[in-house]
Amino acid sequence: MNDTIVAISTALGEGAISIIRVSGDDAIKIVNAIFKGKDLSKVDSHTINYGHIVYKGEIIDEVLVSVMKSPKTYTKEDVIEINTHGSVAVVNKIMEILLLSGCRLAEPGEFTKRAFLNGRIDLTEAEGVMDLINSETELTRKMAVNELSGKVSKLITDLREKIVALISNIEVNIDYPEYEDIEVVTIDRIKTEVREMKEELTKILKLSEDGKILKDGIKTVILGKPNVGKSSLLNALLEENKAIVTDVKGTTRDIVEGSIIVGGVKLNLIDTAGVRKSSDVVEKIGIEKSLSLIDEAELILLVLDSSEELTEEDKFLLDKTKDKKRIVIMNKDDLKSNNKYNEEVIRISAKTNQGIDLVKDKIKELFNANAFLNKNLTYFTNVRQITLLKEAITSLNDAYQGVLNNSEIDMIEIDLKLVWEKLGDIIGANYTEELIDNLFSRFCLGK
Repeated sequence: MNDTIVAISTALGEGAISIIRVSGDDAIKIVNAIFKGKDLSKVDSHTINYGHIVYKGEIIDEVLVSVMKSPKTYTKEDVIEINTHGSVAVVNKIMEILLLSGCRLAEPGEFTKRAFLNGRIDLTEAEGVMDLINSETELTRKMAVNELSGKVSKLITDLREKIVALISNIEVNIDYPEYEDIEVVTIDRIKTEVREMKEELTKILKLSEDGKILKDGIKTVILGKPNVGKSSLLNALLEENKAIVTDVKGTTRDIVEGSIIVGGVKLNLIDTAGVRKSSDVVEKIGIEKSLSLIDEAELILLVLDSSEELTEEDKFLLDKTKDKKRIVIMNKDDLKSNNKYNEEVIRISAKTNQGIDLVKDKIKELFNANAFLNKNLTYFTNVRQITLLKEAITSLNDAYQGVLNNSEIDMIEIDLKLVWEKLGDIIGANYTEELIDNLFSRFCLGK
């Protein structure tokens, strides 16, 4: 990290302003050499300076240059941000000049990676940066802000301190039993503290898994027999003609996908092939896919035909989805109703958009994002964090069982140390170069 990196921090394309970010030991020196205005090496930190980028006697652009000196910067290095006019030609020319002047093109996420390696942020805060950039709803924005603010990290840090204190007392009791003035760590005390930590982590895990579903989007499968209006429902929810709609049964032979935001919650909608007995090889493959998606779905929109009595296919799907979170929708309500299904249904006509708002209202009720927003959002929202949290809980369970089984105290201590390490992995207290490279490679180029 001894070199100086550069990248475009705004989306490349025509616009009023583009920002080019430079970070490293020579950031000020390199930019100062092509800047006509104040001497950037002598200006105060965190100031904006008017001037021009000049190269070989030619004025390239009129710019504002922000100077931020180490260590109070995003990367804890000297950072320069050049605000240029948002022309592709201008931005590319200034980038070319900076690369010729000694900068290296930054890798994706390298600015945030340097912030982490230089100790300004930990791993969960770094992931919060990425989550904030990618947030699509108010809920995901608030989740990301909590990560970025360090609240999630503090939760882990506090737990690790409790574990360290417990381990330290255990070791003192083992190594210096002859001292009368040391605090005696009894099995009952270990049992109480481990149980309390286990309950706390289990609660965090449950909230984290719920939060991840809402963050990534609810996998919503539209299910039903052929020609009940599944594709029409998809199109009505998306407010576009995403799926082909015909009167011919078996038109949808593969899954069709789309996303919408309902009540602050993202739904990943999947329209499936109609479920029926079929001898058509291609259609059978589509039907098998439809049925396999039932287990994966977090919400099922089961569509029935209001104009027909329940068929064997309807009864099969009602039974198949009875233990899933679902909404039963009676479509074609604009036609004469012949369906005697008496359980809770929402009656709609996807063709005329009648009742579509009722479906959305029911989704809001099932996944109450507003209630979720009012909860404490201090938890984890990605697979890496949740996997490590589960591993920490497993080791904590082992320690608790060890206490209950009167295991040797040093064996219980080993399990507690594993918990401490796994929690450390979450915030990046322990990490491998491969993990860091992989994680930051998912960031955009200028962040």
